[in-house]
Amino acid sequence: MMPQHFSAAKPFGFAAILLSLAGCANIAQKNAETTPSIVPLKPFATDVATQRSHAVQLQLFLDEHDFRPGAVDGRTGEFFKKALQQYNAANGIPESTPPDVSDVTPYTTYTISADDLSRVGTMATDNAEIAKQKSCPYTSLSSLVAERFHTTLAFLTALNPGQNLDQLQAGDTVQVPNVAHPFRIDELPSISKTSRNPRLASRKISIDVSTRILEVRNKDKVVASFPITPGSSDHPAPIGDWEITGIATFPWFRYDEGVLERGERTEDFFNIPPGPRNPVGILWMQLNRPGDGIHGSPNAETIGRAGSHGCIRLANWDAALIRTLVTTGTPVSIH
Repeated sequence: MMPQHFSAAKPFGFAAILLSLAGCANIAQKNAETTPSIVPLKPFATDVATQRSHAVQLQLFLDEHDFRPGAVDGRTGEFFKKALQQYNAANGIPESTPPDVSDVTPYTTYTISADDLSRVGTMATDNAEIAKQKSCPYTSLSSLVAERFHTTLAFLTALNPGQNLDQLQAGDTVQVPNVAHPFRIDELPSISKTSRNPRLASRKISIDVSTRILEVRNKDKVVASFPITPGSSDHPAPIGDWEITGIATFPWFRYDEGVLERGERTEDFFNIPPGPRNPVGILWMQLNRPGDGIHGSPNAETIGRAGSHGCIRLANWDAALIRTLVTTGTPVSIH
């Protein structure tokens, strides 16, 4: 595998970090997450809508407290259950006791803006053509709204029956999960840095490839957790102890089939521009192992289900959070 390198250039207004490994692109593999189901968390809740709303309240609570449950979709699958267990363990709460979420409002409305519409574009299917684009934008309005509110297209559609979410105009409103911190790509700072933040010096990352969970710890206390995709069966995540050597938002991606197929860097490559639908999403955190890192994803619904060439992949909304919790120099244990 070949090393990454940072570039100080900022074409198209993005921080430019050229990733020298094609291998972090998504690869389909067997679904590793159990099929989620709606769990009746309230014994008195006999209708599905009430059960779903309570599940959403719990997901929103966990999401706000940095124990990320995956998509906020009213379903309590594997990552939801793990997040709840981790939150309780970190706060000394019995595992069987869910937090009180009676004051959590499950849904809110969002008004589509002209800026939202401007962020929707088209993506070529051929890498040579994608490399000619100025960015890798959202390809539908519905995917932008779903990612902003940490949910799935299916759940967003269910919340807005009868609406064509991709035909909405500025000023139209939609119902969305009431997440405390919506993912706004327009508010994500453009950075490319290798300097350390001493305020975060006690942080460390622990990644369990079997449970597909990334934990951020402050000394020995777990302060945040995230569902991840840890490589694939053909290109597993690098087991061992590493550290973060650089952090960049809006990364460029160097697509090189030689690296992908043989582990050899070639001159036959394409530089894929930044954007939410870039193969590594909106974040790249380089490890001190050439070609490997922790990064975002162009499709949050594949987290835990589709593979990545050796890298650790998160949903973009989780990638945006984790960059604020750690720093260059943060130790990373993958086991």
